[in-house]
Amino acid sequence: MLIENYNFGKIRVDGRDYTDDVIICSDGVNSWWRGDSHWVGIKDIKEIIEKKPRTVIFGTGQPGLMKVSKEAKEYLEKLGIDVIVEPTKKACDIYNKLSKKQEVIAALHLTC
Repeated sequence: MLIENYNFGKIRVDGRDYTDDVIICSDGVNSWWRGDSHWVGIKDIKEIIEKKPRTVIFGTGQPGLMKVSKEAKEYLEKLGIDVIVEPTKKACDIYNKLSKKQEVIAALHLTC
């Protein structure tokens, strides 16, 4: 999967546009729904955990307003999963680099 473009509210992955928050991994792109759109808790990362990536990259929105809870970060780290949290544009760039070398998942908030 290659992230071709990201702008506020829209992302293009392998020639297809998405306007909802997404989880991107080697086997596809899925919509990512959370109880609170600006907060990531442990219950919001179940799909990520099941795929057992080496690294998870959270994109926190264009200005970086979405927060990843300390509990979610620590839970992933206890499972041996590296965690990167960056504004979505930078998260996309990191995903494209790392996905060529290892199993990585991007969980991206597309707006604020």
